[in-house]
Formats: sequence, C-alpha cells, structure tokens
Amino acid sequence: MIPSIHDRGSETIGLISYLYGPGTKEEHIDPHLVAAFDPLTPDPGRDPKATYEHLQRLLDQPVTALPAIKRPEKHVWHLSVRAAPEDPILSDEDWAAIARRMVATTGIAPDGDEAACRWAAVRHADDHIHIIATLVRDDGRRPRLHNEARRAQAECRRIEADYGLRRVPAGDGTAAKRPTSAERHKAEREGRHRTAREELRETVRRAVAGASSEDEFLDRLKGAGLLVHTKMLPSGDLQGYKVALPDDRNSDKEPVYYAGSTLAPDLSLPRIRKRFTTDPAPRDTTDSERPEHPTASSAPASARRTATHAAWAALLVLDANSDDGAAAAQIAATSEVLDALAKTSALHTRNELRQAAWEFERASRSHTRAEFRHAQDLRRAARDLVHRGPALGRGEDGASTAMVLDALIFLIIATAHWHAQRQHAQQAEAARRAAVHLRAAYQQAAVAPLTVLRERGRRIAPSLRRHYVGTVRAALPDHAETILTDPGWDALAATLTDVTQAGHNAQALLTEAAANRELDTADSISDVLVWRLRRTAGLPAYAPAAELTPASSITNRHARAPHFATPSASRAPRR
Repeated sequence: MIPSIHDRGSETIGLISYLYGPGTKEEHIDPHLVAAFDPLTPDPGRDPKATYEHLQRLLDQPVTALPAIKRPEKHVWHLSVRAAPEDPILSDEDWAAIARRMVATTGIAPDGDEAACRWAAVRHADDHIHIIATLVRDDGRRPRLHNEARRAQAECRRIEADYGLRRVPAGDGTAAKRPTSAERHKAEREGRHRTAREELRETVRRAVAGASSEDEFLDRLKGAGLLVHTKMLPSGDLQGYKVALPDDRNSDKEPVYYAGSTLAPDLSLPRIRKRFTTDPAPRDTTDSERPEHPTASSAPASARRTATHAAWAALLVLDANSDDGAAAAQIAATSEVLDALAKTSALHTRNELRQAAWEFERASRSHTRAEFRHAQDLRRAARDLVHRGPALGRGEDGASTAMVLDALIFLIIATAHWHAQRQHAQQAEAARRAAVHLRAAYQQAAVAPLTVLRERGRRIAPSLRRHYVGTVRAALPDHAETILTDPGWDALAATLTDVTQAGHNAQALLTEAAANRELDTADSISDVLVWRLRRTAGLPAYAPAAELTPASSITNRHARAPHFATPSASRAPRR
C-alpha cells in the first residue's frame, strides 16, 4: 500500500472538482465519500442536493474564520493511498477505517482531538482513496505535521499486516522524489512515456557516469540536448546547476527547470563532486588482463573487458563485508557502469539495459556514505564505455557485452544480498528487479557468440570431446553430469580447446573458474564457465570458426602443460 502526500494547494474547490469529476481519461467511477471528520458531511457523489461548494465551504470554514492576513496561502492538504494491483478489493468500510488511521498518524486529526483539522476521504476507484484536508484546526491553530510522509509510510506497513495485503518494502528517505500528479497529467497530455522529472533524472545520471570533472559533466548535459542553467559564486566557482527539457514549458512558455537535488538526492552538485576523487586516466592493463589477441578487440570490446575485470574486483569488496563505505561506493559506481552500458549498447539490448539501469538507480542510494576513492576502477570503466563509443552488438564487442553482463549479474545479486543484510528493503528489491532485466539483456547479447561457439564445439573430433569429458569430470565432479547434458556443453568444449591452444592447463583453469563463484544458481553452468574461462585466459570473447588443431596435437600439448593457475590479478572473487 503506497501513500503519496501531494504538493499543498490553495484552492479547495479545485481539488474537490477533480476528485468528483470524470478524471483525465474518464477513469473516475462512482466518486463518493467513504469517511469524513463529521458523519453528516455532505457527499456530492451520492446526495443529489449536495454540491461541490457545500463541501468546500464546510472544509474551509476554519480557514475563512481567520483574519485574511493570518490565512495560510497553501492550506489544502492532499494524500492518496493506493493498494497494490494484486491486493483484494477493499470495502468502503475498510477504506473508511484506513482513512481515519492515516489522518490520525499524520497529525491531521489525531485520535480524540475534537479541534483537529477538517478532512474528507473520496473513493473514485476500487484500488485507492484520496484524502483532502484544510490546514487550519477548528481552534484556529495549525496542525503539527512533522515527518508526516514517513509516518504515513509506517502506518501503511501496519495496515498491510492487519489486512493481509502485499507487504511493500519500507522506505528510508533516500528515494528520488516521485513525480507529482500534475507532472504525470502533463506528460499524458503531451504524449510522453515518462514525466519531465524522470527523463531529466535518467539523462543527468548518464552524464555523471564516469565523468571526471564539473566541466565534463556540464558538457555532457549540453551534449544530451538539455538546457543547463548554472549558478556561480563571486569567486567564479560553480555553486549549483539546474536542467530543463527544451520542449517542457510552463504556461508562460518558459522552460521548466529542475535542480539536480530535486531529481535525486545524489544528483546535487556537492554529491556529484564527491565522485571526482582521483585521476580519471585509465590504469595500465596488466599482462594477465591484456587480451592475447588484441587485433580481435574493438574499442567498445576493450572497454567492456575493462568493465568485466572491474565488476569482478568489486565483488571482492562486497564479499569482504567489512567496509560499508567502500561497498556503498562500489554499488553506486556499478550504477554508473549500467548507465554507460545503456547509453552505448546495441539496439537489441538497449531497452533491457535501460530498464536495468533505471531499476538499479534505487539500489545505488542508502544512508551508508559512499567512499568513492574505493570505486575508481568501476568509474574509469564507465568512462571508458562512454568514450570508446557504442557497440555494434556483433562480433567481439557483442560477445564482450555478454561477458560483462554475466559478471554484472553476479555483482547485482551480491548487491541485493548486501542490502538485505542491512535491512535496506527497497534497495534490495530494486537490485533484484534490475537483475531480471540484466538477465534478459544477457540472453539477447549472448545468443550470437554462443551459437558460434556451439557450432565449433560440435565440429571437435570425437576423441577430443571424450578427452574434455574426462577433464570436466575430474575438475568438477559435483557438476559434471549437469554440464555434460547442458545445451551449452558444446560451447564449453570449444572454449576448452581455445584454452589449451593458448597454452593453459584446461583442467586447472576449469577448477579455478568453478571456485571463483558458486554455480548452483546459474541458468546455464556451461555458459557461465565459458565467460569465466575466456576472461581469465585472455581469450577473445568472440571466436569464429577456424581450422581446428588436430586432436592429438592438443592432447599432447595438454599432457606437457604445467599445472598452473592464472595470475592472481585476473582471478575473479570467491565467496
């Protein structure tokens, strides 16, 4: 059950007209009172003799009784309470009881207070009610509404338990501000899928992704087509910024600007500055991380490999479970990587990646202070993704996209666990929703490269396939039967061939790849091992069909190869 306290208004009659009217799309059906401060309150929905003006005058009476100079300009209070789509339809009596609980907990009409504010609850749909109140008590004083939004949320959690409704994760005050009803209606009138506030929040977050300075950040905003207004201090330093969509205008045809802090708490200029903590230049790639086939990597593919290594390193921080500030920074920087991927992804993965980034945005903020000096590898990876350009979605950059998404799925699942351990309910749920979209994007990105690998695997000589069957049984006895009957086994066999040809001991590398992270929750163990092996062995993510090395040559090479593990710098983290 979701409570929403709307912006305060100055015209009671206007809100009453909306609540009892047909709605913007004729969606208001049978509007009527379910409860009010006085049982004899006139109901314009059910009483033909009652009018909107009758109800307005009754609610406004304490306001009009004050001298004009003492009347509050914004005296109309408006709360909507909405049940989840899967909840049972509640009766008018149930909604009346809920309304009384909400006005009591928020301070509009505390229990037993006979001089409280006047209010009325209107129902014009099955799943929600609207409560209208005037913010002058019958004794002429103002109500005490400190933290009414948080108290409304807490009461809704109790209502859910009492009525057996869907339990909505409790909030902690770190969520971005919801669009107002006026903003939503404006978006509908103008044919927008999202409100201007939401479009701006997404665009600003993408501009932050990997940015290394205020100038770069502002240039990205302007490059994205936003109108940008900055406020400068007398010293010439930047004090703040606000942005607007070029075609979002008010009644005077002026742009509607939003300050960064009103889009999301972490988009204020001071919070963005905290991300610019170190030199943004890409670090040198170690030998263990450098692809052995550099000619096969495009710039977008190279950026995705960098992001893959950074994602696995971030998992180490979350697994260590010792430094919350470092972990929070890794999570926030992961959001930047997702924003950068969504911005540079190929068309067939773009929508799912955009949705994953949109959902994960909520998981990137909590009351834990992020220490961004610990997350510069991920931030540099996001910068790399932006600066090295969009991927075509095929060949090496398409396969490297699947590789980085495979790593990010594990990182985001670990984020959900990290938040859940700290009772960050909304953040944990947001991470889980993001993982669903990320899995869908992975499936779209992986289909082409895995198809190529599976075709190669089917062409491997029977004697060599039998050899790799023995390798899998020796390295992974607990998972061998699942792997060997998995549709992805052919792709894994092809990858084991590539690993051996590159001079690695396939059994040793396979053992390490399996130990790097649990496999039981993987949709396809074979596919997960393919990407881990190709990453740790420095193989091209995309391996087109080529003339196969004779089985005897590979088998002999395997027998001569020393049993070594890959360098620690390229290892993925362990639980």
